[in-house]
Amino acid sequence: MTNFLKQTFASVIGSLLGLTIFSGIGTLGLFFLIVIAATTKDTGPQVKDKSMLVFDLSMKITDSQPSSSNFLQKTLTGVNEDPITLRKVIETLEKAQRDPRIVGIYIDATKSGAASRLGYASLKEIRQALDKFRASGKKIIAYSTDWNEREYYLSSVANNIVLNPVGLMEINGLTSQPMFLAGALQKYGVGVQVVRVGKFKGAVEPFILDKLSPENRQQTQKLLDDVWGEWRTSVGKSRKIQPQKLQAIADSQPILEANTSKTKGLVDQVAYQDQVVADLKKLTASDKDDKSFQQIHLSDYAEVPGKSMGVERNSENKIAVVYAEGEIVDGKGEDGEIGGDRFAKIFNKIRQDQDVKSVVLRINSPGGSATASEIIQREIKLTRQAKPVIVSMGDVAASGGYWIASDSNRIFAEPNTITGSIGVFGVLFNGQKLAKNNGISWDTVKTAQYADNQTVSRPKSPQELALYQRSVNRIYNMFINKVAQGRKLPQQKVAEIAQGRVWSGVAAKEIGLVDEIGGLNVAIEYAAKQAKLGNDWEVEEYPRITSLEERLFGKKLQEAQGILGIEKTQLKPNNLLLAEVEKLQQEISLLNKMNDPQGIYARLPFNLKID
Repeated sequence: MTNFLKQTFASVIGSLLGLTIFSGIGTLGLFFLIVIAATTKDTGPQVKDKSMLVFDLSMKITDSQPSSSNFLQKTLTGVNEDPITLRKVIETLEKAQRDPRIVGIYIDATKSGAASRLGYASLKEIRQALDKFRASGKKIIAYSTDWNEREYYLSSVANNIVLNPVGLMEINGLTSQPMFLAGALQKYGVGVQVVRVGKFKGAVEPFILDKLSPENRQQTQKLLDDVWGEWRTSVGKSRKIQPQKLQAIADSQPILEANTSKTKGLVDQVAYQDQVVADLKKLTASDKDDKSFQQIHLSDYAEVPGKSMGVERNSENKIAVVYAEGEIVDGKGEDGEIGGDRFAKIFNKIRQDQDVKSVVLRINSPGGSATASEIIQREIKLTRQAKPVIVSMGDVAASGGYWIASDSNRIFAEPNTITGSIGVFGVLFNGQKLAKNNGISWDTVKTAQYADNQTVSRPKSPQELALYQRSVNRIYNMFINKVAQGRKLPQQKVAEIAQGRVWSGVAAKEIGLVDEIGGLNVAIEYAAKQAKLGNDWEVEEYPRITSLEERLFGKKLQEAQGILGIEKTQLKPNNLLLAEVEKLQQEISLLNKMNDPQGIYARLPFNLKID
């Protein structure tokens, strides 16, 4: 028996030891594989003379570099969709403008992507960079099989716009079609009670109405009119077409065939892609036997050093650019969210960093948790006492997004930025009817009148609703006071322009919520001026990338990510019905982000989307 136990014990130990050694060798091998990939020297992309810069509109463009870029996950799953930041795109276009080896830009709009995901404010910034490129005397050629408003808005700066003979052009104006859930909630027995301040606070309407309120319709119409007006003005200027003519086209011929598009002056040429390639070969002096023209893709060209062209900077003086992108949530928050605690720590760190001379807060957020917004705003206020804090508004900087912007030295926005929405609300769900219909019931024992006021087993009583309303009123008054103090406006005026109303960037400037019209780079230049840095500064971006490979192997590992990656096929709804289902999923997913400890939110209307 003793020998049996000894043999069994020895066998187990041997097996465990073997597994440990095997696992260690495997892990060590993987480690060395990653290190070798990470440290492999890359001479960088080669740029030949007379090259075209290819701007593929299917690229994923984001405000900030996502921190969830996990190398191991990409390698194992085969997913490789490396985004490029908006600022990097603009910087790359500026670099190409100064590079004598780049003779032009080819905008490839044959696949939807960046243009369909970005808001009009971001598209405006890219469009301005393209316009400067063209003004330098270099050519821009844009080609598509079908043009829609967003892609055409971006591409209309081109010298030559080409449409496939079988293609179509959509110029039918802008629309917003919110989805209302009140009927479904009622049908399935989900009760909804709302406490809010501000007659324009449309964020709660999907839960309590079956159509837009008159106030929400009014603000949505005004917002669409402002964005559409800027679209007609910008496109009309580039194409030398009166805005009124573009409006007439949208009202009478929303879908135009290729030849009609040319007749109307919307495109310059009707041709197939091979014909466009042939023209680009001539422009780049390519050999006629070459498969394509001399080119380099924008994502590759972005890695070409630009110091010799005056684009890159190197200085001990830092301008911190903080990207607040996504829903504002309580706590640390996940990737793609603005966690109150996490961003408070970022500003605390920046405030104490002597090398950081000025801060630019780039906001792309519909708002969210009122508590988290206040936590972030407090740190911004303290930071402003130590160094200038400039705000750059992206596509959306509304409600909680405006809350954190209010106490800054200066606010920049694009004409088509969505901002304002100074209002507060709370949504209280209960499942009393749903439970009753399915044979479920609750009973309660408590030691005080309001001990169970957080329950979802019943609707809130009038007395409980009064308590919630008192909290909402308090937060709303705090919001109003912060805007009044930060913007140096009378409280009465702020109260008049608040009420939860949404404004475009150009309208927000007229009423004093925004100081200047301009993009991210304009805000950065202003920050440098405020800190009296001259040209002696460089940008330092936050939040910093905190992926596993960054922590283990450092920044060099990013260079290896493309070695083992496989191109990701983008999935999108193949019909309109699936698109609506996807919209419903997005609406429901937003409820998961509602984690304010007091249940009070400063947020844009849930389903405000411009198509």
